[in-house]
Amino acid sequence: MDSTDSKILGILQREARITYSELGRRVGLSTNAAAARVRRLETSGVILGYRAILGSEAPEAGPGLQAFIDVRLKPETESRSFLEWSRNDPAVQDAVHVTGPYDYLLRVSVPTMKALDELLHRLKTGSGAIQTQTRLALR
Repeated sequence: MDSTDSKILGILQREARITYSELGRRVGLSTNAAAARVRRLETSGVILGYRAILGSEAPEAGPGLQAFIDVRLKPETESRSFLEWSRNDPAVQDAVHVTGPYDYLLRVSVPTMKALDELLHRLKTGSGAIQTQTRLALR
């Protein structure tokens, strides 16, 4: 990974729907070269996916809850399988491997407290988590 890749990642984090043409123009590459770089970043696992983040005006979004969940994994749980689980759960917005007593910090978005409870149940029964600690975002 070089400085051009870093620039591409920064742009994609802010504007995931940017065209390859515009992306290439901003980083000094041709359209084809920009597309090839993005594909390489996806294939190598640097880019794990793209998401639509719904605002409060979306029909089903409602006001919703934002929360942060510290997750400690069972000793036999592989990090890669937990990350795969987190990518496939629609409530999980971000999963960060951290230092300290917990293994991961999840940023989640759910419409209701019931949905948060269901997510915590899924975490403890299907993801390989042994312990969680949840904090609600107030603003």
